[in-house]
Amino acid sequence: MTGSPHPPGPKFLLLQGHLELGSGLGRSNSWTCCPCISQKSPLQTIGEEQTQNPYTELLVLKAHHDIVRFLVQLDEYRFASAGDDGIVVVWNAQTGEKLLELNGHTQKITAIITFPPLEVCEEKNQLILTASADRTVIVWDCDTGRQVQKVSCFQSTVKRLDIWLSGGNDLCVWNRKLDLLCKTSHLSDTGISALIEIPKNCVVAAVGKELIIFRLVTPTGESLEWDILEIKRLLDHQDNILSLVNVNDLSFVTGSHVGEMIIWNILDWTVQARECNFWDPSPQLDTQQEIKLCQKPNDISIHHFTWDEENVFAAVGRGLYVYNLQMKRVIACQKTAHDSSVLHIAKLPNRQLISCSEDGSVRIWELREKQQLAAEPVPTGFFNMWGFGRVNKQASQPVKKQQENAPPCSLELIGDLIGHSSSVEMFLYFEDHGLVTCSADHLIILWKNGERESGLRSLKLFQKLEENGDLHLAV
Repeated sequence: MTGSPHPPGPKFLLLQGHLELGSGLGRSNSWTCCPCISQKSPLQTIGEEQTQNPYTELLVLKAHHDIVRFLVQLDEYRFASAGDDGIVVVWNAQTGEKLLELNGHTQKITAIITFPPLEVCEEKNQLILTASADRTVIVWDCDTGRQVQKVSCFQSTVKRLDIWLSGGNDLCVWNRKLDLLCKTSHLSDTGISALIEIPKNCVVAAVGKELIIFRLVTPTGESLEWDILEIKRLLDHQDNILSLVNVNDLSFVTGSHVGEMIIWNILDWTVQARECNFWDPSPQLDTQQEIKLCQKPNDISIHHFTWDEENVFAAVGRGLYVYNLQMKRVIACQKTAHDSSVLHIAKLPNRQLISCSEDGSVRIWELREKQQLAAEPVPTGFFNMWGFGRVNKQASQPVKKQQENAPPCSLELIGDLIGHSSSVEMFLYFEDHGLVTCSADHLIILWKNGERESGLRSLKLFQKLEENGDLHLAV
């Protein structure tokens, strides 16, 4: 069972610094002709005794009445959820207690992000900003539940420094009081699907197949007016861009509907690397291998990225791929990590990766180096004198080449979290409080480290006994 797609309507994006959250990304409705291996990889499974999976306890949180699409961490112990019912709920990540319910939107919420305190507010409480298909943006005080600010007629929004950029069919610049400072001309009927901030007062906007670089011109002594200028258009993608994120101080990465990943130089906007063969990361030795049409373009769509210092992790169709930035190649993959499209991925400590899918599953993976195969022994003895048993060098060359081209690492399944009955949209990771997942089944699940929770319960019990003076009797 999968979640229902987003109904048509305005697109919203919220960005603070290098964080991008959004929905409604453009997709082609036509089939795409692309090479893919006709034989599907089997889905990796794991037994009931998941010895390396720490999340053995769960709490089911109920407050929403429709698909829950977004989660955002507020601090070390709180998070907020939002979705198609237009409600924002603030939760305690440790206990699962519902702290606040924020009502103000009349249609689905399309993005949510934490927001720095406004200068007009004396109290420096935690704020969040939500955007909705009702074309409103609301700033909320997460400590009191109060609406700090509400503005209507927005297309989509991006926060940057002390100004706002809103992107629909054009790009507008607003101040903190939400007065329009300047705007571009009409960009596209499809609208902006993703925005990130890059150096030199620039912004990258994904519009269909194109990346458009804009530069923000700030007021000077000669001119007090703001301006937004189009600097360059990058036309390297063949289909709609679905994913756009900053990787580090030197690069940003884009992913398209037909499985193209491009890594860009963040300063001069040139292509640093390109990967277009996610459906088959290692070169094929058999040139006659069967090629067929992909009847499901989503099988190679790049839905999401995450990264660390060494690698970019890509959710491609139903699979997971690890692309090494230095080697400029795929070093590990699980072609069929889930039964349906992977929607969200995140890096965990200890070389672990977590993924969730339309099939309702949440899976934990570990990146491991493959063991090198032992060298083939040289034949000796009587039969070798006559050529029997002699190694066929010509036959061994393809095998050697295959070993060289094979990914040097693997993604091993170490945990399978089954609890949702429909598409899992995204998740949050708390170092001390576990995982939080949200789903099209209207539920939020708080996954707990069973060993840690058992220790905390024992500690609380001993503390209570000590307070009551019964500790010596219990012992």
